Amino acid sequence: MKIALFLPNWIGDVVMATPAIRAIRQHFPIARIVGVCRPYVAAVVEGAPWFDHLILHDKKGSREHRGFAVVSQLRREGIDAAVLFPNSFRSALFAWLGGCRRRIGFDRYGRSFFLSDALQPVRDERGMLKPSPIIDDYNRLARTLGTSDPGHRMELFATPAGDAATDQVWAEMGMHSAGEVIGLNPGAAFGAAKHWPAESFAELARQFVDRRGSRVLVLCGPKERELAHEIVALSRRPGIYSLADFPISIGLSKACVRRVDLLVTTDSGPRHFAAAFGRPVVTLFGPTFVEWTETYYPKAVHLQKKVPCGPCQLRVCPLDHRCMRELSPAEVFDACSQLLHRFPPTAIPERRHAG
Repeated sequence: MKIALFLPNWIGDVVMATPAIRAIRQHFPIARIVGVCRPYVAAVVEGAPWFDHLILHDKKGSREHRGFAVVSQLRREGIDAAVLFPNSFRSALFAWLGGCRRRIGFDRYGRSFFLSDALQPVRDERGMLKPSPIIDDYNRLARTLGTSDPGHRMELFATPAGDAATDQVWAEMGMHSAGEVIGLNPGAAFGAAKHWPAESFAELARQFVDRRGSRVLVLCGPKERELAHEIVALSRRPGIYSLADFPISIGLSKACVRRVDLLVTTDSGPRHFAAAFGRPVVTLFGPTFVEWTETYYPKAVHLQKKVPCGPCQLRVCPLDHRCMRELSPAEVFDACSQLLHRFPPTAIPERRHAG
């Protein structure tokens, strides 16, 4: 049997799909499983034992990654069943044009014609989409293919290259001698509305250093270097560092999150890295519904201010961004302290020297 898994286009969503992906591999142990994904998403699942081959697609990339080339590769594979994690029209069209005999996905965006198994999304009594966990939707797709319940344990894998890069970070910053390392993730690809103020992250970092003697590492993506530099500068404390001056990659971010004792993050991809590696995580929610990305992870705390204008799901706040600004560093620090009390670093399997 040959199975194509069209992976989500957002980094965090890929992590939330891992229980379903793992269940499909376990249910079809000798099947040829092909992942279809964006190039940057491939780095998220790098090191995983689930795929026999990846087909990369990028409409702005080189010719072999564009539409007709992807369709041709699917046709050559002779796919028996395709599972469409994204709800996009494009993914269903590619699966249909690519000759995938069975095409499992949600009936969204007018694409039901291209699906052999069109699942209905969760709706409220008015027929509107109801905020509900995406991880459960992904599991429904896997069960439709024939698996048992995949559960909610997300899973990622570090790579030798990622670990080697993280060893360099830890050595240059003296993290090996630190009693506690706290990760801060201030970025969010979704948009500025998810951002917590740099001043608030800096004040939180100061509290960790002053009150707990922690070392603090500010994570960042390639477009967030300036933000990471700003947080470190505003903190005005030794023991607070960032990845801004290192060669940034998803592999490095994964490996760093794997080693921290707790992560404080916006509602973005690295939040799910923490859960996949068993790290305690405090997530700062603003404009988005917690329900969409609930993963039932027991070492997670969600903080969100209830404001009259939210959750609005907007990428940029048209008002005063009160949903994020009203979250104080003091209450975030208190939530972190309580979580570290429940899951202290000494009780967490040691991974700082993992290779």
